[in-house]
Amino acid sequence: MHNELLWLVMLLANFLLIIAAYKFFGKWGLIMWIPISVIVANIQVIQTVELFGLVATLGNIVYATSFLVTDILSENYGREDAKKAVWIGFFSLISMTLLMNLALYFLPLGGDAFAGTTHEAISTIFKLMPRIAVASLAAYLVSQSHDIWAFHFWKKRFPTTGQLWLRNNLSTMVSQLLDSVVFTFIAFFGVFELNVLWEILITTYLLKWAVAAADTPFVYWARSIHKKGNFVIR
Repeated sequence: MHNELLWLVMLLANFLLIIAAYKFFGKWGLIMWIPISVIVANIQVIQTVELFGLVATLGNIVYATSFLVTDILSENYGREDAKKAVWIGFFSLISMTLLMNLALYFLPLGGDAFAGTTHEAISTIFKLMPRIAVASLAAYLVSQSHDIWAFHFWKKRFPTTGQLWLRNNLSTMVSQLLDSVVFTFIAFFGVFELNVLWEILITTYLLKWAVAAADTPFVYWARSIHKKGNFVIR
């Protein structure tokens, strides 16, 4: 249960950090979280672990929270601000991939064992980034574009505050399915055997689904913060 307990701790930490970012910085705190979530997720996803008896990759939680943030932005500020946040995340991922892969071409200091070890460690993480980044960029644009569209689609049909949980979950859970399918097959096809690939896909989606279900109270919390408008830094 070690990994499972850590997973729950990480889940709560992500939600609370989002609320803290919103409380301190308002709308820009939410927008700031998008590049954080995208960059961290694309580093964490390299590590494969066992969760609840199934094979999974890390990064599911922090990436799934980007959907929570775009839903909060859509609810409190509208479609255009949510779209802007998505494009900021897209740009940040391209920038990180480019800059970190350029860094790999530098030669470490000769005779310095620590520098050589550090270079190897960085290479281990980021030499996979181009394929991971392509998968992430494709999945990110498809799923986030759908999420924003679907949230406003359902908001027209379920417009009340009491129905916020419904439009949040209906938009997010379908979007995360699209994201999981696109990302898993682009990133890991040919890397893992097919049965492991399907297990990663199913587990990834189930974990993202769990995050989406658990984030509902925080959507309402963020709405309450918005209505009060008492942000720490204005």
